[in-house]
Amino acid sequence: MPCKSFKHSLHEIIYEADTRGGKVFDVILLIFILSSVLLVALESIDWIDKKYHNQLNVAEWIITTIFSVEYLLRIISINKPFKYIFSPYGIIDFVSIIPKYISLFFVGTQSLLALRAIRLLRVFRIFKLTHFVGESNSLVKAIDRSKTKIAVFMFGVVVLCVIFGTIMYMVEDDESGFTSIPRSIYWCIVTLTTVGYGDIAPSSPLGQFIASVIMVLGYGIIAVPTGIVSAELTSQAFNIDHNTQACPHCMTTQHKDNAIYCHQCGEILNDVE
Repeated sequence: MPCKSFKHSLHEIIYEADTRGGKVFDVILLIFILSSVLLVALESIDWIDKKYHNQLNVAEWIITTIFSVEYLLRIISINKPFKYIFSPYGIIDFVSIIPKYISLFFVGTQSLLALRAIRLLRVFRIFKLTHFVGESNSLVKAIDRSKTKIAVFMFGVVVLCVIFGTIMYMVEDDESGFTSIPRSIYWCIVTLTTVGYGDIAPSSPLGQFIASVIMVLGYGIIAVPTGIVSAELTSQAFNIDHNTQACPHCMTTQHKDNAIYCHQCGEILNDVE
């Protein structure tokens, strides 16, 4: 029973953001994540790395150790560890700590390039921030529900670029940069997305007129995917609020406020006995 109570308390601190302990844990972890990303960035600056290499290395090992303990505690505090280990969050957490340990096995100048690549993987710790963004789940769901509409819309944009690119190839000459249909399509994509590199530009009055039409269309086209996702987010806003409770048995989230049992597996959520 004491072990079960400890496990429950640990789960409340690590996986819940609604409790005081959970909030403190999240804030501390957030500080370490941002500090780690800052260390990786500073380490990429030659003069800083040469002057403070040892200090940066020690600080990185401290942070890696903290993340390693956090990773183990997350595994210990749930009934089905593999649910967490092979979940997106679990994989991100593992990837965030393993590069430092792998670097121990790379010795010799011939391994410096591989070592540098592995060490840079630590920047992926920034993805651990998704633990603290509860609204990210709503955004992901909205994008998922909108994917069919967005896919159809993007297909229409591609068709539009092919058509306008072909027209521009027919209208403009090689001196303007429209030397082939693929290159003309590239120009159309750049123009339609309002990027405008300027490496290719129409010179004829008709080509400039068509370019103007494409530019105006670009503003409207950019707004469409945003409107589709926004509509889904708005529809979700009228749903019942969910808390940050994660089931200690199956790791399912998105439970309703004041929920007692998991809506996925039926296990009790707050068993303190």
